[in-house]
Amino acid sequence: MMVADSPKTERCFRFPRRLRLTRPSEFEAVLNANVRVRSGPLFIGALPNDRDHPRLGLIVSRRVGNAVVRNRVKRQLREAFRLSQHDLPTGYDLVVSVRAHEPLTSDVYRTHLLETARELDRLWRKKQQRQRDPQ
Repeated sequence: MMVADSPKTERCFRFPRRLRLTRPSEFEAVLNANVRVRSGPLFIGALPNDRDHPRLGLIVSRRVGNAVVRNRVKRQLREAFRLSQHDLPTGYDLVVSVRAHEPLTSDVYRTHLLETARELDRLWRKKQQRQRDPQ
């Protein structure tokens, strides 16, 4: 009989409160950093944090659709984040602003989220490198 990996090596795919941006000041800090990338209908902003995990904040305006559509989009984005949280660059607060579009599947949102988060990480590293080595 084979024994599964120990619980310490298993990945947890939950979405607890510690992985969420909850305060308006947290959203403002990310938006004021002015480091954003567009991917499909998503504008994603990032700001480094002092944690060992990424956090997610969602902004879904009424232009996306009625409450049913907006809630579906938010559920799918949270699911995409939940499933890809271990593949995202660690130590970033991410704010996803959704533009009006036809709702996509959570797999498509996940692809957009992963690609954009990696691009944002690259931009932040480049920005920090410029600050360390001014020419």
